[in-house]
Amino acid sequence: MKILRFACLAGLLWLTGCATTGTPSSNPFDTDSPAGTASHIPVIPNGPLSPITAGRAASSEVASLFTPADLWERIRRGFAMPDLQHELVQDREQWYASRPDYMQRMTERSSKYLFHIVEELERRGMPTELALLPYIESAFNPQAVSSAKAAGMWQFMPATGNYFDLKQNAFRDDRRDVLASTRAALDYLQKLYGMFGDWHLALAAYNWGEGSVGRAIARNQKAGLGTRYTDLNMPAETRLYVPKLQAVKNIVANPEAFRTELPLIENHPYFQTVDITHDIDVAMVAQLAGVREADFRALNPSFHRPTIFAAGTPQILLPWDNARVFQRNLDAKNQGQYASWTVWSVPTTMSVADAAQRTGMSENDLRSLNNIPPRMLIKAGSALMVPRTTTTRQDVSAHLADNGQLALTPEIVTRRTTVRAGKRDTVRSMAQRYRVSVDNVADWNDVKTGAAFKAGQQVVMFLPVRMSKGSSASGSASRTTGSKAPAPTRKGGKPSKKRR
Repeated sequence: MKILRFACLAGLLWLTGCATTGTPSSNPFDTDSPAGTASHIPVIPNGPLSPITAGRAASSEVASLFTPADLWERIRRGFAMPDLQHELVQDREQWYASRPDYMQRMTERSSKYLFHIVEELERRGMPTELALLPYIESAFNPQAVSSAKAAGMWQFMPATGNYFDLKQNAFRDDRRDVLASTRAALDYLQKLYGMFGDWHLALAAYNWGEGSVGRAIARNQKAGLGTRYTDLNMPAETRLYVPKLQAVKNIVANPEAFRTELPLIENHPYFQTVDITHDIDVAMVAQLAGVREADFRALNPSFHRPTIFAAGTPQILLPWDNARVFQRNLDAKNQGQYASWTVWSVPTTMSVADAAQRTGMSENDLRSLNNIPPRMLIKAGSALMVPRTTTTRQDVSAHLADNGQLALTPEIVTRRTTVRAGKRDTVRSMAQRYRVSVDNVADWNDVKTGAAFKAGQQVVMFLPVRMSKGSSASGSASRTTGSKAPAPTRKGGKPSKKRR
C-alpha cells in the first residue's frame, strides 16, 4: 500500500514538472515551437464572465449548418445591400404584386439561370440581391433587346459589351450568352462598386453610366448637397431603377406579405457545360441530347445561325440530365457530318444574286440565312454562312468564328447635287420631278414645303446614284453637277455627320 502511494506521489510531481518546464510563449497559439515542446498558457479574461447573448450568437458571419433545398432561401441568406427606404419602393411593390401572372412568368423563366448567377455572386463575395437584377433589366429574357440596342439578360450596349470582351459577330452575340454575359455583368458591377463605394450608386451607374453618375455627384458636391442615390438629379428610368430592385427583393424576402407565390427553384444546377470538338448543327445537338431545339436555344441564346462553330464556342450548355445523354449519343455517332453549314469569305463586293449563284443557293435562301435586307450589296471580306459540301472536312477557323462580320452597302446611294429651278418651279414640283420627298427638298434648302423657287435658282438635291459591281456612279444624277462623294442621309433630313 505504501509503495502504491509513493508511486502516485511521484507521478504527480513528474506531471507538475512537465507543465512548468520551459520558457512560456507570448502567443498561446505559437506554432513556431517544435512539435511536442510548445507550452500552453490559458487565456483568462479580465473581470467576471458574462453569458453569450442571442444577438452575439446570431452573427451574420457564422455559416448555417444546413444547406437550403430552396434557392430562394439561399438568395435571402446572402442579402447584404442596405435597404432603400423611399416611397418609390412601395409604388413598385404594388406594381409587381398586382401582376401575379407577370411575376410567375418572369420567375419561372429565371429558374434556368438563377443557380449559376448565385454561385458566381457567392464565389466573388457579392450581395445576392444582384441575382435579381435581370428581373429589372430584361425580365430574365436573354433575347430581350431595348430601343437603345442593349441586348441580353443583363442588357449590354454594343460598346460596353466589346469593352468586356463579349463577341458580337455574324454568328453569335455573347451579350446574350448566359455564362459570358453574367461574367461581364458582375465584373462591371464590381468595377462600379470600387469606383463609388456604394451599391445604390453602382447600380445607378450600371443603368445611367459611370460618367453620368460621377458628374451628378460632382454637381451636388459643388452645390453643397448630399451625394447619396436619393440626393442626385437623374433621369426617371434611373430614379426608378434601385426602387424596382428593392421592391423585388422585398417580395422575394417575404412573398406571403405580398400575396405572391414564387415557383420552387431547387438549390441545384439547372445546366452543365459540355465540350464540343467539331462544328455541329443546333438541330443535331438537340436531337442527340433529347431536348427540344427551343429549350436548347434558351440555354444557348447567343447563337445567330443554325450551326455552332467549335473554334469560337468550344462549350455549350445542356440541361443537367441531358448532358450525359448528349455525350453518350455523340460518342456513338461515328459516321456522317456534324455540320450542314460552313463560312465563305466573300472575295469581292457583289450582289446577293451573284453570291447565291456562286454558292449554289437561291437568292431568297441566302438572304434569309444571313439576314441580308433588300437593295444591299455584300462587301468584300464579309463572312457568309453557306452550305457545307459532302467533301468538306475542315471546320471553320477560329479567326472567322470569332471575327466574321457581314458588311453591306446600299445598291443605291445618294449624292449631293445642285439643279437649276425652272419657271414656276416649287418645292413640290421639284420633289415630284426627282422622285424624292417634299419634306426632304424643303429641309435640304431651308425653305418651307409650300415655297416656290425663282427661275434659274440653284436647288440642293440629294439624288440616288445606282452602284454596280466594280463600276463608278451612274444613273439619274449623271445629268447634274456637283460633288462625286456620296453623302449618307438620315431619314427625312439633311445628310448626317459621322461621329468620331
